[in-house]
Amino acid sequence: MELRHLRYFRAVAEELHFGRAAQRLLIAQPPLSQQIRQLEREVGADLLRRTTRSVELTEAGRAFLERTVRILDAVDDAVDQARRIGTGAEGRLVVGCVGSATYSLLPRLVRELRAALPAVDLRVRGEMLAPEQLAALHAKDIDLALMRPPVDDPALTAVSLRRDRLLVALPAGHRCADRDEVSLADLRDEDFISHAGGGRSRMSALLAALCADAGFSPRIRDEVDETSTLVTLVAGGLGVALVPEPTAALEIGGVTYRPLAAKAGATIELLAVYRSADASPLTAKVVDVLRATV
Repeated sequence: MELRHLRYFRAVAEELHFGRAAQRLLIAQPPLSQQIRQLEREVGADLLRRTTRSVELTEAGRAFLERTVRILDAVDDAVDQARRIGTGAEGRLVVGCVGSATYSLLPRLVRELRAALPAVDLRVRGEMLAPEQLAALHAKDIDLALMRPPVDDPALTAVSLRRDRLLVALPAGHRCADRDEVSLADLRDEDFISHAGGGRSRMSALLAALCADAGFSPRIRDEVDETSTLVTLVAGGLGVALVPEPTAALEIGGVTYRPLAAKAGATIELLAVYRSADASPLTAKVVDVLRATV
């Protein structure tokens, strides 16, 4: 028994006329009659009662039609879903996000994706440091990472989304809070609140490099994993911090943000990173939405 037998039977059962069913199926009537006879032999029961004037369903035929409709509809649904997934219109995507972009980009991205791809099951994981994101990509725990450079893994594809200006986060009332911009040299004697060091955070390495260019090594009071915790400690007056501009979207009271004074302006890139071997139409669509969003 093949699906075509079920489709032939359904057409005849719904039309109750071999001629109309043949026209609907775009086949000749004699082969259609032969296929229905073959189906009845395989089922082992008469499914149709034929007279010179009419075609009727037998009791067995009515029961068989009910199951046939469900089977064919399920097959059609499976084909449609596979086609939607194959074109990226449907599927599941897990996005990991670096702390600063979690607050500024992720809310807009979720709204834009729900509008553009409503059938996509989107899951997000925020406040992820770069090494955690890279490990999650390779473990297939996330499908797309929004992170800071560098990405030197040949198994991964990185797409540049934007460059974020660097800000200095100061406690409210700080001596530099009323300046148009702040240089790192002005903060030589300050305690710093830093993102996690030891290669775990791109921002920690960037802070060390920029301070070295300014002629000093930063005095780190606390190292934290979450950007929200970092800003909260600054608000508490425990130190100053270097952060990407989107961090200001947190709007935590007691913190003043000032642009970092640096040669040609200091920025840090935001990347969309995914496994090259697993690139799919859905990933491509989401990256397109990301580019439009940022």
